[in-house]
Amino acid sequence: MAILEDMTDLARRAKAASRQVARLTSVDRNRVLLSMADALQKATVELQVANALDREVGRAMGLSAAMLDRLTLDSARIIAMAQGVRDVATLPDPVNRVLDERIRPNGLRLRKIAVPIGVVVIIYESRPNVTADAASLCLKTGNATILRGGKEALNSNRLIASIMVSAARAVMANFPEDGILVVPTADREAIPALLSLTQYVDLCMPRGGEGLIRAVTACSKVPVIKHYKGVCHVYVQGDADLRMAEEIVFNAKCQRPSTCNAAETLLVDQTIADRFLPQIASRLATKDVSFHADIEAIPLLRSGLGDRGFQVQEANSEDWSTEYNDYVINVRIVKGLEEAIQHITDYGSGHSDAIITADETVAERFLSEVDSAAVYWNASTRFTDGGEFGMGAEIGISTDKIGARGPMGLEELCTYKWQGFGTGQIRS
Repeated sequence: MAILEDMTDLARRAKAASRQVARLTSVDRNRVLLSMADALQKATVELQVANALDREVGRAMGLSAAMLDRLTLDSARIIAMAQGVRDVATLPDPVNRVLDERIRPNGLRLRKIAVPIGVVVIIYESRPNVTADAASLCLKTGNATILRGGKEALNSNRLIASIMVSAARAVMANFPEDGILVVPTADREAIPALLSLTQYVDLCMPRGGEGLIRAVTACSKVPVIKHYKGVCHVYVQGDADLRMAEEIVFNAKCQRPSTCNAAETLLVDQTIADRFLPQIASRLATKDVSFHADIEAIPLLRSGLGDRGFQVQEANSEDWSTEYNDYVINVRIVKGLEEAIQHITDYGSGHSDAIITADETVAERFLSEVDSAAVYWNASTRFTDGGEFGMGAEIGISTDKIGARGPMGLEELCTYKWQGFGTGQIRS
């Protein structure tokens, strides 16, 4: 009961603050963001002290070296975090954009405009820089935010939020101190309690692994924008330029394999498998990639690996739907476009998928029939990113079909409302 009472108080304060944040002008919001960025950079020493406490907690929890690295705030990352806030300040204001306008036969003028969502809860793991990223994006769009990071980053997250609010109030005395809130407890029961408060919380956006996102979605009574995982495919069709295909597959798998837009499965047309699979196996071997392949693909991959053929094993049914986030890739030979699309339909996650081909008709069918948030022709899946899409900033990626889909920038942190301008009209 105490947790529910605490979360209710937190959410009620955020709701009240959201109305104040929404009233800020674009000039005010940008001035506040620039003050926040400067304050974060000036607080480098204090942030590193708090972060050292978090790393001790992380080590005690048995976090891997990779997770401890994600948790770390060194001076370069703090500078980058501050610059990220400055970058948000320079972006065009998405609030109050006119999305539609029309005049009805009776003279009633209707206007559809972009407005803030209200209170946005963001739940995430390990990376304390997400605190500044998420808070700045929500502020830019006129939203109040409640942040819930992992317990291993609680000290860093609290301090970042405190610095940002203090910096805002230093240049704008009436800035609502509850406009950016951090859930002050690591108790797991805080999340379902907070996400039951539909009268105060408008949206939840979880960022992290599949387990976290599914747990949040299962317990939430407020709308959740999400993607569970990124099982992304590259299909090399029979008319592909094989040199281009090699470069794209290598980039999609190896440039940064831990991301949700990295390729996890390679589909190759049977008409070119004997040429392309040895070629791509040899190239991927330069990054020590391991292969989970179907029976037909195994000897072709091994022929390109020489004495490293042990890196190839037969794929099982679970592999095809696995997000590895590592130097591992599934490989399957398919009989053509229809079979490739069916495989993606059966095992894909609706995130990002690509076809490599010189045949425009085939490409257009792939682009039309593959039901994913982003679909590419002759380009890497790694482009599914707010920055790469020219959005300037990204709050996350959604594979939902209702509302936001794909990379979510400032526009996706807005909803809309209709305004009607009359001269005494009544409905007959």
